[in-house]
Amino acid sequence: MRLTDFWGRLEQTFGAAYARSIAADHAFSDLGGRTIDQAIAQGVETATIWRAVVTAYPDRVPSRLR
Repeated sequence: MRLTDFWGRLEQTFGAAYARSIAADHAFSDLGGRTIDQAIAQGVETATIWRAVVTAYPDRVPSRLR
């Protein structure tokens, strides 16, 4: 998944401002306790990061974006 696609999905799911907040502040257990921003900076694949988001917010992520 391209980085632009990832950010698009995150913003569609949470809105632009809240998406940035989640990326900077939420530590995901599926990412080893890292935030999205940290995981991206450390080279984790965006598809892996997106799966962590879906796991953490199953009721929030629309099925068309899973």
